[in-house]
Amino acid sequence: MSYPSQRERITRYIQEVYGTEAEHLWADSPDSAIFRHPASRKWYAVMMSVLPKRLGFSGEQVLDVMNVRCSTIMVGSLLAAKGFLPAYHMNKDHWISIVLDGAVPDSQIEPLLEWSYDSVAPKRQKKPPAEG
Repeated sequence: MSYPSQRERITRYIQEVYGTEAEHLWADSPDSAIFRHPASRKWYAVMMSVLPKRLGFSGEQVLDVMNVRCSTIMVGSLLAAKGFLPAYHMNKDHWISIVLDGAVPDSQIEPLLEWSYDSVAPKRQKKPPAEG
């Protein structure tokens, strides 16, 4: 019996909770996928398969990595934890990479996805003050 990979579980979670499907934008990188907020069309997650040497690791086994938007305050503390890296190919102040090898449990990734999703949602317009 084959169990789903963490990447497969997180992808399914994104589809079920946020109703967004993976978009494959790059022909030369078919394993890479982005997830967009349906209202703003901004990216809130990016999944990639990356060679370890590009992340500063040894080995030949390709790693699944997911980038999520993150507050600048959270980036510093997350980088101190196992499984988190400076954002690969993204702004390192506002994004963080999570290695999807099980070192970071799904239960810790889910709130980060929620923060990322909410951070790219359209901002609500303030109602003008009522006259009278």
